[in-house]
Amino acid sequence: MTTSLPLPPPAPGGSKLLSRAGVAWFVVAAAGQTAFILFIVLFYGVRTLSGRFAAWNDKPLITGYVEGDGVGNWVFAAHVLLAAVVTLGGLMQLVPALRRRFPAVHRWTGRSFLTIACFLALSGLWMSVARGAYLSVVSEVAIGINGLLILIFAGLAWREATRRRFDSHRRWAMRTFMVVSGVWFLRVGLMGWVLINRGPVGMTKTLSGPADIVLTFGSYLIPLAVLELYFAAGRSSSGAFRILVAGLVLVAAAWTALGSVGAAALMWGPYL
Repeated sequence: MTTSLPLPPPAPGGSKLLSRAGVAWFVVAAAGQTAFILFIVLFYGVRTLSGRFAAWNDKPLITGYVEGDGVGNWVFAAHVLLAAVVTLGGLMQLVPALRRRFPAVHRWTGRSFLTIACFLALSGLWMSVARGAYLSVVSEVAIGINGLLILIFAGLAWREATRRRFDSHRRWAMRTFMVVSGVWFLRVGLMGWVLINRGPVGMTKTLSGPADIVLTFGSYLIPLAVLELYFAAGRSSSGAFRILVAGLVLVAAAWTALGSVGAAALMWGPYL
């Protein structure tokens, strides 16, 4: 299994290490996101299908089930459940074997991914503004920027696909995947930070501490920065630069693995 990163054939010198680092990160991320999908299905999915909407609040939420708020509750349910769908769809888009062998599936999965991503961005913004689903002004601003980036990147990915600029399309699709995964990256980042420091250093319950601010905005800006460096390394003729970026990607993979284990053990597992 390899990732579908739109890079030109790299020159010798660190190219294999760069490619393997990308694969390592993808494998770790796929495992962590699979755990996230399973939690959504087993916790929110089961409660929603059984009509136990108030049981969404069995897990602490900013604004989950609110009695009498029919529209808000249904938007919340759609937002949460479709998060599992878009996460799975994003992972499928990154497996080149599926794209090569089943191009029609790839196209329709991609369209669904981009459409649902835009819905999640808009519904997330709506819940933040209309339902007050945020912990602090900092987190509300971060949510807003993340939502806008999803809409912009998804639109550019769709445009490039319709113009058959497939290399550019894949790059924008990868960027969309990174910002759509911001919610997951935030949980992974928070838990990685807590485990490394053996406690919530620089963190508050309202996500307004110095570490919270870095991790809240960094949940999508840091992955985007690493991705851009990966793209640049793939185009670079410098073996040293590719090796340096490969090392950075491996560090990101290690952090992702640690944070995923922490999130599964501390944030998701106890409520299943």
